[in-house]
Amino acid sequence: MIRRELAILALVFGLAATTQAQSADKQWHAFPQPKSAPAGAPNVLLIMTDDVGFGASSPFGGPIATPTFAALAASGLRYTQFHTTAMCSPTRAALLTGRNHHAVGSGVISDMSTDQDGYTSVIPDNAATIGEVLLESGYATAWIGKNHNTPQWENTPVGPFNHWPNAMGFDYFYGFNAADTDQYAPALIENRNAIDPPKQAGYILDRDLADHAVHWLDVHHSLTPDKPFFLYLAPGSAHMPNQAPADWIAKYRGRFDMGWDTMREMTFARQKALGIVPKDATLTPRPDAIPAWNALTDDQKRVYAREMEVYAAQLAFADDQIGRVVTELKATGDYDNTLIVYIQGDNGAAAEILDGSRNYAGTFGGAVESAHEMLAHLDELGGPRSSGLYPVGWAWGMDTPFQWAKQVASHFGGTRNGMVLSWPGHIPHGGELRTQFHHVIDIAPTIYEAAHIVPPAAVHGEKQQPLQGVSMLYSITNPDAPSTHRSQYFEMLGNAAFYQDGWIASTTPIRLPWAANPMPGAKEHAWELYDMRSDFSQADNLAARYPDRLKTLQAGFMEAAKANQVLPLDDSFITRFNPDNRPSLFGNRTHFTYYPGATRYSDKAFPSLRKDWRIDAELDVPNASADGTIVVQGDRFSGWGLSLAKGTPRFIYRIGDRAADLTEIKGPAPLTPGRHVVGVAFAPVSGGALVTLTVDGAAAASATVPKLGQAEQGDVYVGRAGAIPLTDDAAAAASAGDAGLRRMDVTVGAPK
Repeated sequence: MIRRELAILALVFGLAATTQAQSADKQWHAFPQPKSAPAGAPNVLLIMTDDVGFGASSPFGGPIATPTFAALAASGLRYTQFHTTAMCSPTRAALLTGRNHHAVGSGVISDMSTDQDGYTSVIPDNAATIGEVLLESGYATAWIGKNHNTPQWENTPVGPFNHWPNAMGFDYFYGFNAADTDQYAPALIENRNAIDPPKQAGYILDRDLADHAVHWLDVHHSLTPDKPFFLYLAPGSAHMPNQAPADWIAKYRGRFDMGWDTMREMTFARQKALGIVPKDATLTPRPDAIPAWNALTDDQKRVYAREMEVYAAQLAFADDQIGRVVTELKATGDYDNTLIVYIQGDNGAAAEILDGSRNYAGTFGGAVESAHEMLAHLDELGGPRSSGLYPVGWAWGMDTPFQWAKQVASHFGGTRNGMVLSWPGHIPHGGELRTQFHHVIDIAPTIYEAAHIVPPAAVHGEKQQPLQGVSMLYSITNPDAPSTHRSQYFEMLGNAAFYQDGWIASTTPIRLPWAANPMPGAKEHAWELYDMRSDFSQADNLAARYPDRLKTLQAGFMEAAKANQVLPLDDSFITRFNPDNRPSLFGNRTHFTYYPGATRYSDKAFPSLRKDWRIDAELDVPNASADGTIVVQGDRFSGWGLSLAKGTPRFIYRIGDRAADLTEIKGPAPLTPGRHVVGVAFAPVSGGALVTLTVDGAAAASATVPKLGQAEQGDVYVGRAGAIPLTDDAAAAASAGDAGLRRMDVTVGAPK
């Protein structure tokens, strides 16, 4: 009997094996077929760093070593006339869509969006991203790093998610949805979910991003090695806060003691030696508003040099981590079939705090430190207890040889960035330069041509805007070919320019990038004129000599402005940051209820506290010495919070991280175990705001604080501490504490 059963089993398994062998090549035609990329389509690695000037990195003559960028340049091509838009969200929208930034609703960063078609921060459905087109063409897609292209009011735990990376054509997203984040405690998002940073010794974001990029590539290679991938790698470096590992900062110790004037001259000399700028180029002079290095005090020189050391270390470390991704491509064998586009910066260097800062949130909120004060914290700069930015002199130095910096779209200091294109087997002579005029909108057409993809007329049923960029592939084999990108408009915050066939008309800025208001006496923009064929650095203003040509270019700008939703021009600044200018998840609601839990709420998922407000927290206090967070917004650099400290209610409000920037209000005694309602009311008074702490409906303590909007920004945690504490003491910082929070009601408007 047993022999018979074994024989039957053998027959069954034999037939199954035969059937499996016969159907091994079956295509399963009755099932939906996956999309296949065009034959010969390469992998694509698109890299964009943040706030890096043309003259910052070593391949473009700068003082900061970027070996990965340099190695790709040695085997690829450096483009010396490549342009961005002058700020990050607009550049990234233009990069991803292949259209001008205003044409896709991104005329300014999302934090400053307005109710004008070109400025909403909403990329329309008729401007599909590279991710969408490549995904529909059979690619695997991932976006790792910074996303600053989701409208602020949609950046909430409940979305809507149709302008998040997953909905913009990316299978996988890991990074952050904001202009910036802390390198040591980032506000991480994985796909659509807010997650806490890993609790590991020595954690830093740029390494984490590289880890995730490498892992994503490994999984892709393991499961679908024949399917091409598109990886968009966008670290937040070197945007503020400038932070880097201590050993990397040490590598640059003393390297910037010469100051920004001498550094700029040294960079210019290297640029000429490398051929990055022509031998007859002129180094533009330092603006009067930026102090000469030799005019600084010794304290200023020490602090400012260290701040630049931190910035350099951050960019160098980011490049090193990008190098890990390139190394992984070589290890898996994918490198030889990968088109790599490495754009060093999304605009010029950031000239946004005149004297630099150890805590940029505090500085913007009015808590300004002197260099002498910062000197006491010199060795903290770049570490987790700092959140700073260098002085504007360094930004000017890193934008060598041009005028101006980030925000200023009229001049190349704000819009010209180093770019390297690498494509093994397709570039005959690696290490060469390309001088054709190109713009960030040209990247998408370049990728499409390389992938043998014709941009679809419709995506998801939506008729598409025409691409406005042109492919750059012609320049690979023809270094002397004239540029196919013959004209381009620029505009940001009222600063404007129009380029055509080697000439550019540029407005003279009336507001300095680090100032909230126009310069005294400034009324309207004057126009300048430059012949870029003989004046690489925009040094010789020819407006008076060629008024007719200037008028022609001005007319060209107006024509482009009308066609791209640029008008009306708006040079306002501070008023654009007002959240009341934008839609809100909450509409006209004035009352909100929150519950304790693991959710991290963005400040757009919490009511704006720029007006009168009140919080009432219902507690079930577990014991008379309970510690725990009730609610906290922000962190030690700027923020506020309500907690129990050894059973006593405590409210903290801080506009900076110094002792003088902190106001603490405590109840008179610990709460007894059981039910209580702890409240805090915030009402304007002369010179600030009156904060009243209440316990079970009775006023317990009060104090006056500066009413500055910066302290009412940042992520919100309910019933738990944030990733960065408000204070160092255990009661405020401990996330393990339990205040017994049951629910929390927030009322905006006149307090009770």
